[in-house]
Amino acid sequence: MLQHVRVAAAAIDAKPGETGHNLDSIELWAHRAADGGASLLLLPELSLSGFLPNHPAANHEAWLRDALAGARRMAEPIDGPAVRRLRSIARETGLLIAAGLLEDAGSMLFNTHVLAGPTGLLGAWRKMHVPLFEMPLYNGGGAPPVVDTPLGRVGITICIDAFLPESVRLLAVQGAEIVLFPFAADPAPLTPEGWSAWAEPTLRARCRENGVFGVACNLYGDVEFAGAQQTFAGGALVVGPGGEEIARHTGDGPLPHLLLADLDREAQLEARSAFEYTFRLRRPELYGSLASD
Repeated sequence: MLQHVRVAAAAIDAKPGETGHNLDSIELWAHRAADGGASLLLLPELSLSGFLPNHPAANHEAWLRDALAGARRMAEPIDGPAVRRLRSIARETGLLIAAGLLEDAGSMLFNTHVLAGPTGLLGAWRKMHVPLFEMPLYNGGGAPPVVDTPLGRVGITICIDAFLPESVRLLAVQGAEIVLFPFAADPAPLTPEGWSAWAEPTLRARCRENGVFGVACNLYGDVEFAGAQQTFAGGALVVGPGGEEIARHTGDGPLPHLLLADLDREAQLEARSAFEYTFRLRRPELYGSLASD
């Protein structure tokens, strides 16, 4: 990892099925991040295609039929027009940009986050653990990769994945240095502080136990589709390898909000050394029962 990396997280207002609008917003925030000196921009879960609200309040059968049809319509392959435009924005701004889409993988859909850079697509990650009301809409993905970038080794987990310790450990054993945590979560109270109070203990634990920097952001705004509606309060958080808070969006000022933070590898060497010491003490031969049904 570089000695100094400036990262950005934008809790944008992405609408389901409005990919063009969402990309216009991403382009705006990417230029703001670049103007702020950032090298990497994280955007929320499903920020390209939009998040499908999954708390139906009325006829569940009608919601499921309409939501499934809508998910199939808005899904795109990884090499589709949405990711091609994202790659163009990355090339134009010089940023690494991480954004999410409903991925059309042929017979299956996935909730996928991609990382694009000036040279093209660097990687793709599929949400591994799928909550109950999201299960009809997309499948769970496989083990996540870690990719080499000009900034360092990067991996991604998506929303609820962070609450399963094994998700980030899968990245750590591959030498991840920066882990991105995109969210679309609506815990009460519906404020950026409410989201960070809910997510922060878990993110701090994941970063400390794996010795990684963490960059997280949450979806912002009202979303409505197929008769269901959800509201997301936004929020962003950057955590160091010792579990310490580096920066957060407090909810002050206008929303959505761009959070900028500096990752200083030199200042974090002590925390990383502690992680590397305990990491060498692992005994994977004892952990087989964790993978049993």
